[in-house]
Amino acid sequence: MTAPPILVLVEPQDLVNIASAVRVAKNFGLTDLRLVNPREFDAWRIEGIAHNTGDVIARMKITATLEEALADTVYAVALSARERRAKRSMLRPRAAAQSLVERSEDGPVAFVAGREDKGLTNDELDRCHAMVTIPTDPGYRSLNLAQAVCVMCYETMLARHGLDVPAKAPRRRADQATGDQYERLYTDWHAALDRIDFFKTRQPEFVMRSVREALFRADFDGREVTLMRAIMLEVVKYIDRADGRKGG
Repeated sequence: MTAPPILVLVEPQDLVNIASAVRVAKNFGLTDLRLVNPREFDAWRIEGIAHNTGDVIARMKITATLEEALADTVYAVALSARERRAKRSMLRPRAAAQSLVERSEDGPVAFVAGREDKGLTNDELDRCHAMVTIPTDPGYRSLNLAQAVCVMCYETMLARHGLDVPAKAPRRRADQATGDQYERLYTDWHAALDRIDFFKTRQPEFVMRSVREALFRADFDGREVTLMRAIMLEVVKYIDRADGRKGG
């Protein structure tokens, strides 16, 4: 697996935003952050906000300029809310993440986020190979710094893992439901629906066909079919007991 990109924050103004970016970076496997001329920096306070991120904070570097922060990188992209800028390569987050992963085989890569209030200057954008824009509602384009960073961190993690991180498998996978189990389930459902007088003027054949199709779409495993059968059986037993009490 390729090395994660470096996250560069240019002149961040709010310590909380720095801490939020640090936390997001650790959530998604980024290990190196660089701050360009931050307004304030207090490692102890940052870790107090972003708990258990001391390892990331310890590796954090502070530089005076973006040029210095990107000096050893071979490829960099810049987060921006600006659309369709002339002579600039424009990417969406997923495409940008894929480019970062591909180019990381040649050396360190980075994605750059600008100031909370006005983003990156044209000169700073010129130092990046491409711009990344995150689609948002046209009436409210600007994202919070940590939100924008989160989107890119997430996409780069997916790209580094092959675009798809599988969910953790169940501890014990049940066998798929068999045809015989399904048929028993349909029989029990039919009996329960009949017992509560569900069909009335409805055609049982058509109702049960719809039930069958719905249950097939649910794609039950054996344990789930057993559970659904047990529910219907208990419905019938409950009604029988209630009728018995009334008769007594």
